[in-house]
Amino acid sequence: MIEIKNLTKKYKNLTVLDDLSFTINDGVTCILGESGSGKTTLLNAISSLTDYDGFISKVKCSYVFQSPNLLPNLTVYDNLKISGATEEEILSGLDAFNLTDKKLAYPNFLSGGERQRVALLRGLLKNSDYLLLDEPFSSLDLKNKRQEVEYLLSMLKSKPTNIIFVTHDINEAVAFSDEILILKHGKIIKRIKNSSEKRTPDYFSNAELKMQLEKLLTL
Repeated sequence: MIEIKNLTKKYKNLTVLDDLSFTINDGVTCILGESGSGKTTLLNAISSLTDYDGFISKVKCSYVFQSPNLLPNLTVYDNLKISGATEEEILSGLDAFNLTDKKLAYPNFLSGGERQRVALLRGLLKNSDYLLLDEPFSSLDLKNKRQEVEYLLSMLKSKPTNIIFVTHDINEAVAFSDEILILKHGKIIKRIKNSSEKRTPDYFSNAELKMQLEKLLTL
């Protein structure tokens, strides 16, 4: 669990995070909000990539940014080896993410979806308390986005991981989060439990929850 008390972040006269106090539970937590709501700033504060006022309990984090940030001179396998994982863990992860045939490929020879998948897998393999994901599927089209969510759900079944991910996409929030926190104007205005039995990459599932989230975002 991560405890946050009186978290405030300002850029000159702009208040991005406004006196936030809440906890983030173990499991998969989604921070859902529109562009400019402070989602990425919140991740950066949790990971100590930015300064802030207030208190955040310290945890060991791995971070997957919107851009995959793979080392171009290393193969997929060697990019994953950086995580500190064993060969067995890497090979198992490659299989779960349908990347076994890309093991010796270099990033420039991968599709955008494959590069993002390698970055996700590297984050999952790293020994950390929480994996932070900053809109990891935002650059993908709908078909690839659904596929990547499916791979991630499959991986989480064999390797349960505490994840905090931010998105403005309601479908992503519903697809694989245990809890959804709505961030608006620098404040958490609502937190909603998401039934694990309903988590699925099918974007047409759980219409009732999606309607509830849409109403909250437009308040």
